[in-house]
Amino acid sequence: MESIKTLNKKRSGPVLFSEYKQGEGVKKALEMGRENILFELKGSGLKGRGGAGFPTATKWMLSAASNSDKKFIVCNADEGEPGTFKDRVLLLEYPELVFEGMIIAGYTIGAKNGILYLRGEYEYMLKSLEDYLELLRKDNLLGINILGKKDFNFDINIRLGSGAYVCGEETALIESLEGYRGEPRNRPPYPVNTGYLGHPTVVNNVETLASVPHILIKGGDWFRKHGTDKSTGSKLFSVSGDCEKPGVYELSWGTSINELLELVEAKNTKAVQVGGASGTCLPKSQFHRVLGYEDVATGGSIMIFNESRNMLKVLKNFMKFFVEESCGQCTPCRIGNTKLLEAVEKIENDDFTFLYINNLKELGRTMQVASKCGLGQSSPNSFISILENFKDEIFGSKGKGRKNG
Repeated sequence: MESIKTLNKKRSGPVLFSEYKQGEGVKKALEMGRENILFELKGSGLKGRGGAGFPTATKWMLSAASNSDKKFIVCNADEGEPGTFKDRVLLLEYPELVFEGMIIAGYTIGAKNGILYLRGEYEYMLKSLEDYLELLRKDNLLGINILGKKDFNFDINIRLGSGAYVCGEETALIESLEGYRGEPRNRPPYPVNTGYLGHPTVVNNVETLASVPHILIKGGDWFRKHGTDKSTGSKLFSVSGDCEKPGVYELSWGTSINELLELVEAKNTKAVQVGGASGTCLPKSQFHRVLGYEDVATGGSIMIFNESRNMLKVLKNFMKFFVEESCGQCTPCRIGNTKLLEAVEKIENDDFTFLYINNLKELGRTMQVASKCGLGQSSPNSFISILENFKDEIFGSKGKGRKNG
């Protein structure tokens, strides 16, 4: 492994930013065997770090059980959620974790091909990542009979996206890989059975894959010691906005909003948007809540707004984004987001009734259950949470005398 250069890393954290020696994860995986890898992952409780939180071991087991002579591992590096930049750090500073996670996944499910689907705006990383893959090939961590393991053949290529937010959804990503317009597929069938080119495909987030080598080396029980019973391990948070120390932080699940705000030295905080534009906006009264699947789940984006910010303008910015990024395939998302943006503009112009606003909140809730993919299912989150949690600021004296129509 001497040919692979290690960057001078100054970050620290309980899992991903802890000590790791390149190549050890793959070596350990080959020693353990496929079944033991799956048991270790299941015991760790690792869930998808892209936001959905699906158990990683279950996804791998389903694909491993598929009877097909061709399978694929896809790393979802289409980091398009506003306010999220954690995967960029992993790809630039910890590529060994990401690629070794893909190699281990390939060995576990019996895949020979891996694809890193890289966000179009991250094209500047392409050469350094391609160079790193070449180093892995030279050290026999990619290619034929990896580390001397007979018939374990696996390689990775990188494909660039085109800047579509919806391609963060795994089936839209697969459509894009196949050369089609990035639109979500109907499910079932699921990618673990019928994915890229019709073959079983595991699609995992960058952070999810980067966690795997650490888990195999240090054990699932070690991983579970961090976090909570329902949210095991750690999480990377991309912190931006009104604070003194923005950046990427690795914290154990179960950390409270208040603890995070103190860590990044945020002052006079009015609101925290958890989960990016598609997430939930929390007021001061809820800063005691904890980050985790059992309370406030997130793919990693934390946006901080202080008392100087106008929350209606924040909401309008989010809704304009979703109107632009909706693929337009399903009616709830295509029409619904436009109607929610219209409602924000009506509030701005004091041209609304409270009955109208309540109806639009119901429309948002309908979108959450009727939209085809995660974009339409999550885009109303900001609309509902900001209007409910900051109604005194947003409405004030607006709409007086017109509460019922």
